[in-house]
Amino acid sequence: MSKVAREQFGPHPRFLVIRLSSIGDIVHGLPAVAALGQSFPQAEIHWLIEERYAALLAGNPYLGRVIPLDTLSWRGGSPPVSIVKKVVNTLRGLRGMAYDAVLDFQGLWKSALIALLTGTRERVGLAEPWLREPSAAVLYTERVSAAGRQHVVEESLVLVEHVGARVGLWQFPLPHSAEAERYVEDRLARLAARDFMIVNPGGGWKAKRWAPENYALLLRRLESWFPGQVLLTGSPNELELISGILERAGSSQASYFPCDLVQFIALARRAKLLLGGDTGPVHLAAAVGTPLVAIHGPTDPARNGPFNKADIALYNRAPVNHTRRDAKANYIKGISVDSVRAALEERLARVNA
Repeated sequence: MSKVAREQFGPHPRFLVIRLSSIGDIVHGLPAVAALGQSFPQAEIHWLIEERYAALLAGNPYLGRVIPLDTLSWRGGSPPVSIVKKVVNTLRGLRGMAYDAVLDFQGLWKSALIALLTGTRERVGLAEPWLREPSAAVLYTERVSAAGRQHVVEESLVLVEHVGARVGLWQFPLPHSAEAERYVEDRLARLAARDFMIVNPGGGWKAKRWAPENYALLLRRLESWFPGQVLLTGSPNELELISGILERAGSSQASYFPCDLVQFIALARRAKLLLGGDTGPVHLAAAVGTPLVAIHGPTDPARNGPFNKADIALYNRAPVNHTRRDAKANYIKGISVDSVRAALEERLARVNA
């Protein structure tokens, strides 16, 4: 379809961006929203996002409003009446906002249906081959091809380009919180951790994770090379995984660093290096410029990996399997502990070059 003409919008256009989750996808949508805001400085831009991730948009200079929606807390069960009422009221409120265009970065039936329920005439989404749920495209009035675009950031950018945005340098306006900064500084001081690297061993599904025993062996080998401390991070649901790695490693150099998302951002800004897989915290670290080594299995780093050319992605080119609850899923194979340690040494050498 042809591009939406900039001239069809009034002097103060109103846009709704739908990107509900997950952490990495939200991060990858930030440059597109920044480009939209810079191209339409008089626009009012709203972002519909899952409530648990709304803190990632705090203080974003391009957003007039962040609209939280809770659909994840009742996945797989019946939602409480209070949650249903809140969701219904939010959707009713969207219909009264008179948006000039809705841009669906999510690409699901759920998000496309929300776009339809706003009553907005221009509903923009990716064309079928680039959607997680291709049939959702039937609810868009504009379906945009991402042909020739490689990284997932670029897929979001094509949507804002379609409505007339001009794209420059990618911007990732993530929050700065004085409270989070104090928490990180205080905890690092108690650990006497001046130079440190972060290891984030978790991931949304098992097939995207390197084996815990590999992380444990790597921590032991880092003692003879890395002079600083190694801080393991992860969600509360990953505490058992992290505790097992630390117990197996028996390294006095390594410890768990509990933190929420905004505190993690503050921590990542201070780290010498970060190791992890294709998961939200790694994408947050990439966005704030932390030197990275990323371990990829089923997901291609050309699309989902680091975008700093100095960063290193190790990829075993396994077939993509998005079946997150597959009981037979395996950890990432074919990437050795020695190759990861060598990549860490190389990435740190590039920092110091």
